[in-house]
Amino acid sequence: MTPPTTVFQRRILIGVGICVLGFSLVGLRLFDVAVLRSGVTVPKHAAPPQTMRADLVDRNGELIARDLPADDLYARPKLLKDRRRAAHGLAVATGAGEQRLAKLLAGASPSVLVAKRLAPDARAKVALLKLPGLEYLPNGKRYYPDGRMTAQVVGVTDPDGRGVSGLELGLDPKLRAAAGPVTTSLDMRVQFIVAHEAQASMEEFRARAAGGLVMDVRTGEILAMVSLPDFDPNARSFVGAVASRNIMAQDIYELGSVFKIFSFALAIENHTVRLDEWISIGNGFKIGRFTIHEAERMPDALMARDVLAQSSNIGSAQIAMRSGPDRQRAFLTRMGLLSTVSSELPERARPLYPAHWGTIETATIGFGHGISVSPLSFASAVAAVVNGGRRIAPTFLRNPADARGEQLISPETSATMRALLRYVVTDGTGKKADVPGYDVGGKTGSAEKPGPHGYQHNKLVTSFLAVFPIENPRYLVFVVLDEPHGTKATSGFALAGYTAAPLAGHVISRIAPLLGVPLNPITLAKENS
Repeated sequence: MTPPTTVFQRRILIGVGICVLGFSLVGLRLFDVAVLRSGVTVPKHAAPPQTMRADLVDRNGELIARDLPADDLYARPKLLKDRRRAAHGLAVATGAGEQRLAKLLAGASPSVLVAKRLAPDARAKVALLKLPGLEYLPNGKRYYPDGRMTAQVVGVTDPDGRGVSGLELGLDPKLRAAAGPVTTSLDMRVQFIVAHEAQASMEEFRARAAGGLVMDVRTGEILAMVSLPDFDPNARSFVGAVASRNIMAQDIYELGSVFKIFSFALAIENHTVRLDEWISIGNGFKIGRFTIHEAERMPDALMARDVLAQSSNIGSAQIAMRSGPDRQRAFLTRMGLLSTVSSELPERARPLYPAHWGTIETATIGFGHGISVSPLSFASAVAAVVNGGRRIAPTFLRNPADARGEQLISPETSATMRALLRYVVTDGTGKKADVPGYDVGGKTGSAEKPGPHGYQHNKLVTSFLAVFPIENPRYLVFVVLDEPHGTKATSGFALAGYTAAPLAGHVISRIAPLLGVPLNPITLAKENS
């Protein structure tokens, strides 16, 4: 008779064996389902997934850019019964090249890449094929919810998730290392308005390109930057070479009369002009073998303040010549206009200015020809003219603290310039930029574009620089139209007063309430009376 303890031990061993067999069968079944049938595994030889980038958000927390899951699809050719048919099905489902897939699947590699960053709809189509041996490697795709709205300023990433343009490149290390969202200075409400108005003006005046920016003159924050034509960063579809360029940061222009701001700031700072003195205009101003003419008919003489308000080239040239080449060049250097402006944007442009800076160059630069700068560089320099005279650097990161630095011109000169810019809007060429109650100050700029045989009279770059509220400036708006055309409503005129000035006014009328700028009841009452 077998001892009871022995029988009990045998029963335990039998039970353990049954459990092991059962778990083995379950494991084999799971392997079959997970690997051979559904194929949701990670190929061992594949590269590790990219590091997820931090979100980009605007100053109010609105999402600008985010990494979304988009896995890479691999196939194991040995598990495919009909490789040619599989190549056709995968090509249709993913958009990959069928010939390339057929060649890869016919090769000896144990696993081949079918498609990177598969969109959800494409993955659903792949699932319908019910092919064995398909494997997914976790990955991500950068998504821009506002699409074209921030195309150039935010930029894009490459297929491996590295920044290649805009803030995606400029902030690349920060976006890779940040534990949370990276907050920019942009305000998507303002960005939308600038983009909408710039597009409307570009179409109305059939301009080649258009752009605009909004800057806080105390903090240096860029609240909006728009460049048209644009592109879809989600599709990475470019229409022409211009679409990929940020004209506000990486292109340079001879800006014309808007540059007269610096001639007057220098003259007022050095006491070489009185605003109530009369300047002789005449019918052309000859310097050596060159003669300076006006864009529009002018009287024989103008008071100095009206030289700026009516945008006289001859008067501005004479005022600039009082300062002389050395002081003019030193002043523009101090204002940062003869060097590349620095910001978080990698797109930058070196200014162009004469190697020989003599009397003729001083005169032409005095009214905005003979020197080319980027719109961002120009706006940053003007911000210093109106913000009390202190240097300010542009930034695309949220920084609401006052960031004004070195004193470049006296506070008194800054106050005088603000009053002059207001006068340009109320009594000069900038009337169409005025917005009742917001005390806008500004200056028009119309410049003939240089060509292979000299300046082209029928091709203009028009711009408008606006600051508001002018008594205590907070925001600067700068807009540019490249080769606008006159319309029936403008009587065929394409100068800045007819094209760029109203664009700036439309922008201010929409963004000022959003930014909490209070109406001036006294000004509003005067303008409504």
